[in-house]
Amino acid sequence: MTAATRAAEAVDGEAVVELVREAVRIPSVTPNEDHFARWAWHQMAASDAFDSAELFECEPGRPNVCGTAGGGAGRSLLLAGHLDTVAIEDWRQHWRGTDREDPFGAQMIDGEIWGRGVADQKAGICATIEAVRALGRAGLRPAGRVSTLFVCDEESGQPGSGVSAGMRAAVEGRAGPRPDADFAIYTEPTTSAIYTAQMGFLIADITYTGVSAYFGRPELGVDALRAGHVLLARLWEHSDDLRASVLAHELLGEAFLLVTSVTSGGNIAVPGRFKLSLIRKILPGESLDAAAGSIWTIAEDVAAQNDVECAVEFSAPRDHRFGGTPDEVAADHPGVAALAQSIESVTGEPARVEGAPYWSEKPFLRDLGIPGVYFAAGDISDCHTPFERLAVDELVAATRTLAHFIAQWCGAHDL
Repeated sequence: MTAATRAAEAVDGEAVVELVREAVRIPSVTPNEDHFARWAWHQMAASDAFDSAELFECEPGRPNVCGTAGGGAGRSLLLAGHLDTVAIEDWRQHWRGTDREDPFGAQMIDGEIWGRGVADQKAGICATIEAVRALGRAGLRPAGRVSTLFVCDEESGQPGSGVSAGMRAAVEGRAGPRPDADFAIYTEPTTSAIYTAQMGFLIADITYTGVSAYFGRPELGVDALRAGHVLLARLWEHSDDLRASVLAHELLGEAFLLVTSVTSGGNIAVPGRFKLSLIRKILPGESLDAAAGSIWTIAEDVAAQNDVECAVEFSAPRDHRFGGTPDEVAADHPGVAALAQSIESVTGEPARVEGAPYWSEKPFLRDLGIPGVYFAAGDISDCHTPFERLAVDELVAATRTLAHFIAQWCGAHDL
């Protein structure tokens, strides 16, 4: 029996299920990650399989968690994830009066664990911890260094947070050792496929300011809503042009923009203010600067033609001042090939290579020269909704795959 097979078979399925349920019961809605971070730290610190486990605050009360296992003779691996979850208001409202009302209840229903953050992404963090433990349980030690990095502040939606403060502090060396590895897996949910590509994005908030006036004297006003109507038409035309002119990506599909909100109007008066928000999907090979410039040009051009003042704000900077950059690693990268082999060895099914229908923080690691992919159990389509859940069978298989991959990629020797 190979070391990788020994590691996979040493995964305790019941233990990882209970670990995930315990994790879900600890609320960690952004920016309140501290309790869960300390729990994750304790899980690693209490295990002989880890050589180190440390907490590093990137902001007061908001720690990152770092751990290491093995090292010295093989390829290195970074296993990363985020500690925070999105909010719960929609969950309680949807399930009020039912057995799923508690978003942190971690209920077991029909072979699935239900709860906020179960897939996004406490399953990935718990699978990482259990996979490393499994090597120790099998009497193995990674030959190459395995590093874990669990960060705060990945999710958006809460005021003053969701700007990758934890990952930014990590890669800048302000919250623990700067990440360094031959390959990385960021454990966002992928339905246990390998996501080798991800889209980039930018969010733009465009505001037009005209002059409000009583409806009986409209000639005294400047109608910002009328200018906004023209802007909407131009933006939708721009999105159609993107679909036609930017080559669709094999795994990610087409480039486009989506207007996500519009506000304007007043009390029986010429609307003196108009505001919209949009999100633009950026494909690998596109420039985030160029995409932002196009939106800015359209907004300014319409404003000039309609005699309104214009302000454009790009409100979601991540690894770029305008948003998040796209990323892609070659499907024939040795790390991708090894992970595919681990999936096939554990499940008996061919690995699926797909594109991420989301943006997450792997580009920060790419900029340090660390290639990587997303891989974990769970379906992102259910996350951020009142239907977030995780199939137990998928969780156990993904954890076995991760243990197999650690032993295969890093090498392993007997304790």
